[in-house]
Amino acid sequence: MFSTETSCLRLPAILPRPSLVAPHASPDGTTVGTVAVASGPPPSWGKPRLIAIRRPSSVRSGIAEAVSCEPEGDAGSAPRLVRIVAVVGEGTVSPLKGASWEQVMLHTAERLRWADESCEMLVYTDADRDDLRGELARADILLMISVSNQEAIDWVRANSAHIPNVISFESASPSLKNKLGGSFVSMDGKASLAQALFGTLKGERRDESPEVVKTLSDAWGRHNSDDIRFCILVIINAYIRPVSSLKNLRAKGFSTLNCMIKNCGSEVLNCLLDPKCRKALQCLNGCSPTDQVCNYRCIASYESPNLEAFSLCVLQKHNCLGLDSDIPERPFVPPMERFRGEPLTHETAEDLFVGWLGELQWSWRVVAGQNPAYDQFPCQYQLFYRGKAKGSFWYEPVFRVKTLEGEMVWRRRRYRVRRAEDPGTFHLSVLDNGVISKEFWTVVDVSDDLSWGLFHYRGAAAAAGQSYAGAVLVSPDGRYPPGMGGSRLASALDKCRIKNWELYEVDNDDCESADAPLLIPEGSSFHRNIKVRDETWAST
Repeated sequence: MFSTETSCLRLPAILPRPSLVAPHASPDGTTVGTVAVASGPPPSWGKPRLIAIRRPSSVRSGIAEAVSCEPEGDAGSAPRLVRIVAVVGEGTVSPLKGASWEQVMLHTAERLRWADESCEMLVYTDADRDDLRGELARADILLMISVSNQEAIDWVRANSAHIPNVISFESASPSLKNKLGGSFVSMDGKASLAQALFGTLKGERRDESPEVVKTLSDAWGRHNSDDIRFCILVIINAYIRPVSSLKNLRAKGFSTLNCMIKNCGSEVLNCLLDPKCRKALQCLNGCSPTDQVCNYRCIASYESPNLEAFSLCVLQKHNCLGLDSDIPERPFVPPMERFRGEPLTHETAEDLFVGWLGELQWSWRVVAGQNPAYDQFPCQYQLFYRGKAKGSFWYEPVFRVKTLEGEMVWRRRRYRVRRAEDPGTFHLSVLDNGVISKEFWTVVDVSDDLSWGLFHYRGAAAAAGQSYAGAVLVSPDGRYPPGMGGSRLASALDKCRIKNWELYEVDNDDCESADAPLLIPEGSSFHRNIKVRDETWAST
């Protein structure tokens, strides 16, 4: 059934960011949204120690990049400072490729600070006391992560009674008392978290609580630094003050329905009568509008001409949900300056995008990506080529999708590529499922032998009200480069503010036998400045 409370108001979730896309489901056996669960062996109670936090001038982020702690209201109003304290079990290991929880939360703290100076998170181990005591006195939110040292738990409890929001993740102790919005709650799993949020959201926010619950639960359960940061922002939005980037969690009212009926009646009806389009709406109804992982998996699973016509009319042409979003200005990632000893030019940068096309059937294959929503679908091929028209340049990503019904299908998009001001930077645009997405790409680095490349992107789907950023590591065969790229690749990742443990490795098994649709238009051309030939890849 189509209603303003369900499919209609969830349509800002139709987000086109498919260029290198991937659904990231929770790992098998992991309970999504579990809090206060068992962690590793209890660390010893040692000397108080403060983990120092670097505060760089720019910090990158990979999830919805419009994320900001800035409250809505008058442009000139000063944002309220939100203070978060995270206490992690000393020496405990996270699910993120073996990175310690200390490393993960410090990186998350940097991203919060970069996203908005009015959000501050300080990270301590459970061995800290002196400095921690003073910070707890000022905190709005306390996070306990993988803490099982009972002496530490008792000490923190005694010094955090005044904090209105206290949440424990990956920790297990009967004495841990959790609070949301100032009320004590039981936090023994997803159901308790839902109960907590239902019980404390009030007024007009009460109607939003199911979306907040699902967003928070799903985000933590995916276990990556971007979603952990997103979790914190959801708590801020629900219990402290509005977060502008999460405004899509709040319903738009009957004006949306009126706009749809007045301008897009036939498109709405055709979608509802089409089983695949209807399934897409039902699937999106189960996602929070700000959960890009969930949203794009629905779209990639059920895309159809009627879904495209629906979103083109409702979102792109008439903006019935009144949404807008800009490409994030940060992180600023500079392009490489020289290739094979020569200054990088626009034409050479285009040649680097073209990569192995001509020698192989594709330009590049994606080895790994950083964004939890878009960089993890299996068998990702990149096709960059020059078009027949003078000055035209195109990018076509081809990728496999395992639909929600278990079917393996190929998807393909077509981006127009234009040179930006600096060589190695580009403007890309695509119409994907009826919504225009605009992106800014940077050639961060490419090895002289073209054994690997690193491309960074920032983008926005204005009509869907969402923005994003990420990076992809590419190679000729979709495998990691020899020696993992060495210090040069490590330096390139650092320019993007990406940790190696954040990368999602793409499943490139059995891709060749799946008959990927890799044909390009007749009359297309490839390289102009560089020669590509290496017998190593000739048989790939």
